[in-house]
Amino acid sequence: IAKLQVMSNFILGLDVGTSSVKAVLLDRRCRAIAASQSLPTVSDLADDSGIKAKEQDTGRIIDTLDRCIGLLPRDKLQHVCCIGLTGQMHGVLFWKPKSGCVWSNSDSLTAKDTSQLITWQDGRCSNDFLTSLPRPDSHLSIATGFGCATIFWYMKHKPKFLEDFTVAGTIQDYVVSMLCGLDGCVMTPQNAASWGFFNTSSNQWNENILKGAGFPLHLLPKCVPSGSLAGKTCSQWHGIPAGTPVGAALGDFQCSVYSCMSERTDAVLNISTSAQLTYAMPADFKPPDSPQPASSISYFPYFESTYLAVAASLNGGNVLASFVEMLTSWMRELATNKQPWGFPKPDITHITPTAESSKFDGSNKVSLGSECDYALLRLVSKFE
Repeated sequence: IAKLQVMSNFILGLDVGTSSVKAVLLDRRCRAIAASQSLPTVSDLADDSGIKAKEQDTGRIIDTLDRCIGLLPRDKLQHVCCIGLTGQMHGVLFWKPKSGCVWSNSDSLTAKDTSQLITWQDGRCSNDFLTSLPRPDSHLSIATGFGCATIFWYMKHKPKFLEDFTVAGTIQDYVVSMLCGLDGCVMTPQNAASWGFFNTSSNQWNENILKGAGFPLHLLPKCVPSGSLAGKTCSQWHGIPAGTPVGAALGDFQCSVYSCMSERTDAVLNISTSAQLTYAMPADFKPPDSPQPASSISYFPYFESTYLAVAASLNGGNVLASFVEMLTSWMRELATNKQPWGFPKPDITHITPTAESSKFDGSNKVSLGSECDYALLRLVSKFE
């Protein structure tokens, strides 16, 4: 046993995103990245229903995840000691626990008996529909794209759809359940708070409120602390041994902050699809008892029962992307027009927009780009 522990030198971190899947192997002896892979999921589904649905093909996402793991060096995967996962917190996926996936003879994972992934961008829950729902016992408001709101929508518009499934969770919760062979779904407060109807002070679902509204309580995941283990792998996976510990899935936003915040006094500016400025609240902080719609600050559960204060804006990395696209268009136009005064045409063949993390001083940091690549390296080390 001691020999196996010495040989198990690598930690695997996975980010199951809405546009790509990322995997990193960390050598825990020197805290260096041993290998990494990223693949686009190309899983968006066209919406012809007119209900502003935003869904993705679950099978394609899991296939991309499986291929991504298969591209990592197998000799290192054989010595993985633990696995951590993160992903987008608001979406919902339904599945059947006993047949939610298939393990092939080549130790690969294939999705089966699941719904499509309804993402955080889903817009089927109108304002009128949301106002018709019971008021949650939570400091966070309910919104379209939240897991519980989507389930309420299916209750009203497609009740038979829900009869086909007995378990629900986020896409990253689903992966954890399949890897561990769980009968149900375990979910951390980081994801549960983003589903709605979850009280972060008591770490409990609003079961009485939901029961009174006829909500299918069996679809609510079991809540476990952020940073805890969900179980162990039930099968070998591309060389990763069966019995490898797997952490309960975490929120991608919290992971992005964790990767940047070296001190609790740090403030972190994260620019990805949107932009968030955040800092950690004192350990004894408690959020308000009810939503504060007039406030520009929200409080999200972090680790060890603490909270992050967050000021968010939707115009983040998408604005930077538009700016880069505009510059590229200008350069292309300049390159095709005749240049005055004999100046050479600008060379646009090697334009590569980049963004890097920068540290201003001991108390302020800015992080741009993919929020979870490095975060998992630190997070999964908690499971050693």
